[in-house]
Amino acid sequence: MIELLPLFFVFAMGLALLIYVLLDGFDLGIGILLPFGNEREKDIMVASIGPFWDANETWIVLGVGVLLIAFPKAHGIVLTALYIPVTIMLFGLTLRGVAFDFRVKAGDDRRSLWNAAFCAGSLTASMAQGWMLGAYITGLQNTGTSLAFSSLIALTLPALYIMLGGAWLMIKTEDVLFDKAVRWCRRAWLPMGLALLLVSIATPLVSESIASRWFTMPSVIGLLPIPVSCAIAYFGIGWILQRPEILHAGYGWLVFVALVVICLMAAIGLAYSIYPDIIIGQMNLYEAAAATGSLVIIFWGVAITLPLIAAYSVFVYRVFGGKATELRYD
Repeated sequence: MIELLPLFFVFAMGLALLIYVLLDGFDLGIGILLPFGNEREKDIMVASIGPFWDANETWIVLGVGVLLIAFPKAHGIVLTALYIPVTIMLFGLTLRGVAFDFRVKAGDDRRSLWNAAFCAGSLTASMAQGWMLGAYITGLQNTGTSLAFSSLIALTLPALYIMLGGAWLMIKTEDVLFDKAVRWCRRAWLPMGLALLLVSIATPLVSESIASRWFTMPSVIGLLPIPVSCAIAYFGIGWILQRPEILHAGYGWLVFVALVVICLMAAIGLAYSIYPDIIIGQMNLYEAAAATGSLVIIFWGVAITLPLIAAYSVFVYRVFGGKATELRYD
């Protein structure tokens, strides 16, 4: 059982980061969409994410924390290679956090400034995260191909986040803002699909190890459910978005569920592509793992913390369920 500890930690880290992408993804997406609403709609958009803000961002802290304490060697290499985009991401997250509070407290005359800051911080953090994912997939190599691929994913991730943000607004809002959210998703649907398709094509091209895992028999047949389910979910989103009667009947949440399916399948595909490496072509998870004695102690901390964070998140989403109301600061 001891030898399974690195697998447990890499699973916990991957799960935390996947949940972060899904939950804070709609936060970031709504931030990017904020300039397209009027003043009242902006307040409702912010109110739709306000109660969940802290719970959502807890997941990235957990994911990076597991990387640090369970895989310290990999943590040093990854953070060194990604120092600049990590710094940019933290700057973006800090900017949007400050803007979130100051957009109302600073007064009406400064609200447009903080709205712009909230959008800029959201877009900056989204693109930085995309860049980091692209650099990671290419093995943290500082080559022209790696830089081009990182740029591609830096443009892809905001499109996904916009879709998640629009889908969340369809769950949390009504009337005019609901209809706007549908239009935003319709406009983002094709760019997201094209970007994901290009990333799917480019990923095996930039990594020979990934290509060999996906395009040899019998792996091709065994892995077929991943692209098929993604395609079904993607075209299902397009079909639903063109059916106002379904959306207004209260089934807008299906768009969010389909996006969850796409993200989940992408995560499973990535996990299969890189296992057992934790840094592609450089280090596997067993080489990067901390000493066994340390992992045993850390295990109990993660085994307690992970369910508690999950329970806290579920509690917050249940307490603040239903449609978003007018933003209040009193």
